[in-house]
Amino acid sequence: MRIAIGSDHAGFELKGHLGAALERLGHTVADLGTDSTASVDYPPICAAVGRAVATGEADRGIVLGGSGQGEQMAANKVRGVRAALCNDLYTARLSRAHNDANVLAIGGRIVAPGLAEEIVALWLSTPFEGGRHQRRIDQITKMEHHPDAGTGRQQEAQS
Repeated sequence: MRIAIGSDHAGFELKGHLGAALERLGHTVADLGTDSTASVDYPPICAAVGRAVATGEADRGIVLGGSGQGEQMAANKVRGVRAALCNDLYTARLSRAHNDANVLAIGGRIVAPGLAEEIVALWLSTPFEGGRHQRRIDQITKMEHHPDAGTGRQQEAQS
């Protein structure tokens, strides 16, 4: 799998750890920055990871920061990105199975390297379940293209 990875200064060390682990597993890794622990703004880096995924240059993306929260928000500004903050195994699995997340955000100051490797491995190996979840992904996609979509009265749950 082709994986784009990026971090700010707070996620830099975890990025190096995960990049090496991904390469050992046979994945192709595109490191989109940063290249040190010197303070840097994360939005352009996360947007670059998101664009790589959205354009098909990468199959999946990973963004890392102190908490992962801002990185997730920045990546989600790229049309076609469904970034999920997953600092545990449960949310990692569900982000793929139910939400078809294509970018993973992790907090480098929250998650230890060993657990981060487990999260990434589970996230990469969990398939999207489709079915009723596809309808919801389609609604999210529609909202990206039509900002007023999804406003007004909620539809009854169909399942």
